[in-house]
Amino acid sequence: MSRKKARDNAFKCVYQLEFMDKHNVESILEYCFIENENIEEEKEYIEKVLNGVCDNISEIDKIILSKLKNWTLSRIAKIDLAILRLAIYEIKYMSDIPVKVSANEAVELAKMYGNPRL
Repeated sequence: MSRKKARDNAFKCVYQLEFMDKHNVESILEYCFIENENIEEEKEYIEKVLNGVCDNISEIDKIILSKLKNWTLSRIAKIDLAILRLAIYEIKYMSDIPVKVSANEAVELAKMYGNPRL
């Protein structure tokens, strides 16, 4: 599995946070690792991203809110919010990933999972 696939799985985990208790990170990760045959490197990335988003969600959401005009977080589609949170986490906290890569991968996730009518 590649970093691209690991990012896809990390996105799905971040998305699940919207529907589960934030203290249930371990069960989200366990399900992800059972459903996908991740190698250790990918597991480390997915776990780092999910825990990082959870630990920094207030700061990440403040960044998103600072760019919104006449919108609230609750109006953003949950899929799009998960994509934004993942991308912002990578850009702000993972210096080993180039900003252009994080931005491009966020666009690719949005093309794959977002609403094509928007």
